[in-house]
Amino acid sequence: MPDHRTTTHDAEHDPRNDDILIYVDGALKPRAEATVSVYDSGFLLGDGMWEGLRLHEGRWVFFDDHMDRLFSACKAVSLDIGMDRAGILAALNETAAANAMSDHVHARLMITRGVKVKPFQHPSLSRSGPTIVIIMEHSTPASETRRGVTLATVPQVRGLPMSQDPKYNSHSKLNCVIACLQAEEAGADEGLMLDPHGFVNTTNACNFFIVRKGEVWTSTGDYCMNGITRQKVIDLCRANEIPVFERNFSLVDVHAAQEAFLTGTFGGLTPVAALDGKPFPQVDGEMTKRLRGLYEGLVAVG
Repeated sequence: MPDHRTTTHDAEHDPRNDDILIYVDGALKPRAEATVSVYDSGFLLGDGMWEGLRLHEGRWVFFDDHMDRLFSACKAVSLDIGMDRAGILAALNETAAANAMSDHVHARLMITRGVKVKPFQHPSLSRSGPTIVIIMEHSTPASETRRGVTLATVPQVRGLPMSQDPKYNSHSKLNCVIACLQAEEAGADEGLMLDPHGFVNTTNACNFFIVRKGEVWTSTGDYCMNGITRQKVIDLCRANEIPVFERNFSLVDVHAAQEAFLTGTFGGLTPVAALDGKPFPQVDGEMTKRLRGLYEGLVAVG
């Protein structure tokens, strides 16, 4: 096995997570007892959707944005969640209260098509109704991430919308897992994935930005996850007269950049130290720090 590397999801160790209660289909179960059936469609096929949410000072950050993404994806694949937004919010709050959590918390909300009557593919074999799980942990990003993660350009690409639309935050993450493995084999923390046309797209876990001569660039968004944090950063740039472009660009543009950073619900803005062994001139530079400050301000009030 490779040595542990820094990732955008590294968190400070918190022993309280050893005894968390996990929401499984309406019941709160100790961590060791929180299980699902081996016939569950999520386990058998990766047939499900999920959201990562951040609890900040007793409030679920950008809750409506996350629910917009979740409900639209589930509708697109005919997955009936079985509850409305208010029901999901109540389940999240119940789990947080049971764990005495109010701040520095990350939750993973997972919804699958449910338990199958036979271990085969057809969706009609899932007849129990959806499986809903909420894992909630005390979670603060590890301090090491501020020193920057390293990336390697990997051969695994993001798919076309008619194969598996990357906008689905689905349990089927093998594409990204392969990219992550390729990055580790190249000695990097995460993989920078290109789109089907060879343009820079996203990493295996987060959305990707570069800073060039005071401008902020990110991909067109056609082949990447429609990240909530990604969109907030774009909106903040526009609101603060920072030039921002959603465009096609290639690796030569990345290597000419002064800074690079990743965005995601858990880590917020994470600086990138190097790509393919080539360091960026600034790590956690002026623009990255400015945008992080604006984003955290938005989290505080949004």
